[in-house]
Amino acid sequence: MSVWPTDCFTGAEVLVVGATSGIGAAIAAGFRAAGANVTVTGATPAEVEAASAAMEGVRVLQLDVRDKSAVDALVGGFARLDHLVNCAGIIRRGDELAPDVFADVVDINLTGSMRTAAAARPLLAASGGTITNTASMLTYFGGALVPAYSASKGGIGQLTKSLALAYAADGIRVNAIAPGWIATPLTKALREDPVRNEAIMGRTALKRWGEPSDLAGAVLFLASPMAAYITGTILPVDGGYLCA
Repeated sequence: MSVWPTDCFTGAEVLVVGATSGIGAAIAAGFRAAGANVTVTGATPAEVEAASAAMEGVRVLQLDVRDKSAVDALVGGFARLDHLVNCAGIIRRGDELAPDVFADVVDINLTGSMRTAAAARPLLAASGGTITNTASMLTYFGGALVPAYSASKGGIGQLTKSLALAYAADGIRVNAIAPGWIATPLTKALREDPVRNEAIMGRTALKRWGEPSDLAGAVLFLASPMAAYITGTILPVDGGYLCA
């Protein structure tokens, strides 16, 4: 296929988990602009209320990905599902060495993605759909202040490869994006720290912080027929950070 299939998402049913702001919201907007019917989730009533007011043409639902029953009920409400994008995630910089905090971060970032994937599998098998997970630069190396986040994102890399193998017989492709340093609320502290900001920008080839919208094209590509022979891949979208 030599050209982009411009209508490949028209009428598609897309669920973006953890998408009331930041990267998830930008991905949801990309699918919506491409003609998909988009549902996003937020963890709290406040997030849902704010996103409902801000995200035109998108259905917004509340979901705690730690709650398997809630995940199963939400996904079970779909008659059809073509694409699942897992963006739910938290970071507790400086607190993650505490085992209880560690467990909670991993439960949301990693096990939550497994819960949604498992719940969506039958629907995605019926449609020949896709799953796109959200990895990280910390999929590739550790972080002294964020051991739980790093462990969860390393796990996302292996989960993506493992589910690509496990779900292939169902016709489901499973991939991940690995965002570089993106200007979101999760990275606010780093951007405001002159030393860390200089170190990050010094290694980033394009010499700028990424914007959430920079991730949307990569996700739409991985979900599209243009990527029909791609599964189990972790695609860095990092401005060249990993080149150094």
